[in-house]
Amino acid sequence: MPQVSETVINELAPTGTLRVAINLGNPVLAQKDATTGALGGVSVDLARDVARQLGVDVTFEAFDGAGKVVDAVKTGRLDLMFLAIDPLRAEEILYTAPYVVIEGTYIVREDSPLHDIADFDHEDVRIAVGKGAAYDLYLSRALKYAALERAPTSPAAIELFVDRRLEAAAGVRQPLQAYAAEHPGFRVIKGRFTAIEQAVGTPQGRDAARAWLQTFIEEAKASGFVAEALARSGQTAATVAAPAKDWPSF
Repeated sequence: MPQVSETVINELAPTGTLRVAINLGNPVLAQKDATTGALGGVSVDLARDVARQLGVDVTFEAFDGAGKVVDAVKTGRLDLMFLAIDPLRAEEILYTAPYVVIEGTYIVREDSPLHDIADFDHEDVRIAVGKGAAYDLYLSRALKYAALERAPTSPAAIELFVDRRLEAAAGVRQPLQAYAAEHPGFRVIKGRFTAIEQAVGTPQGRDAARAWLQTFIEEAKASGFVAEALARSGQTAATVAAPAKDWPSF
């Protein structure tokens, strides 16, 4: 990385400390140790490396859902966040190119007649989603007939699906597979309704910061930093995003 300019430092850490949102609602990106409470995962590792290169301290604020992160951005208390790219969120956030790509899919009961992604967009299908999650925003635009029922968080969406006997829950493939593995009688659909691109974000108006972060994230992908961080946190099924050709698109 080239030397970080004062403009970038002032935009990314205007208080002198890098204030980072960590979304525990997506276990592919971040996890919390049940014993120590320590935060870990690829987003935590990336944030610490950003702070190191800026030469500033870092503080983390944990959230249980992406929608709550976006709400917090509006309060001005965050400098860096790790979220799926979405045009609605881009009203508040400047994004880098993606660093990880994960799949959005469905979980259903074992005896469900739903087997393919195309089966779900029908009037008699009710799908649980985590409010404000990337797949909620996507499905809200993509589905014409199926009904979405929203839970406060992504884990709560699975509970909603089970408790209300809905036809499906939508979410990130890995946590859905983990639930199905621990709870007999459920299966995860093999296909995907979207590829969810996870990126680094900073609040709107910090254009120099976003440009620096874009270079940072491309180098983190190319050097193997992202792949190694995913492996350390046990998320080997996630895919490191391809090198960006033209960015930004938001």
